[in-house]
Amino acid sequence: MNIRSQTRRQAMLLGGAAALAAVLAPQMAIADVKAVEAEIKKLYGEKKAESGKIKLDVPQIAENGLVVPVEVSVESPMSDADYVKAVHVFADGNPQAQVVSYMFSPSCGKAQAATRMRLAQTQNIVCIAEMSDGKLFTASAEVKVTIGGCGG
Repeated sequence: MNIRSQTRRQAMLLGGAAALAAVLAPQMAIADVKAVEAEIKKLYGEKKAESGKIKLDVPQIAENGLVVPVEVSVESPMSDADYVKAVHVFADGNPQAQVVSYMFSPSCGKAQAATRMRLAQTQNIVCIAEMSDGKLFTASAEVKVTIGGCGG
């Protein structure tokens, strides 16, 4: 009787672990360049983005991938007629391609935002800014993540 309950208990634990793995496995996959492009396409379809207007401030080398500072600013008068509507930041090596989105209005005064993100490996940070007239602008930068500050 005791052997039977241990076997049943082990089967229940194994089944629970398998179910948890099935739920978490798709989320643990790493995004790539195609995943970033797919996310951008979901947001904006076939609309093309131009370079310019965006200043993406990220370190070239991050000694600690747990807290990588990312600052985005977009050149705009932020008037009722001409302003930045949204800024989206993507990373092509994170589990989810889209990392953060910021929404702006003319009353913001400035289209600028900063955050910190976790980067497990060297990867590209891609930024898309949507203007009030529908135009899109893009900028990207590679961040090399070193392990213990000893090279990437």
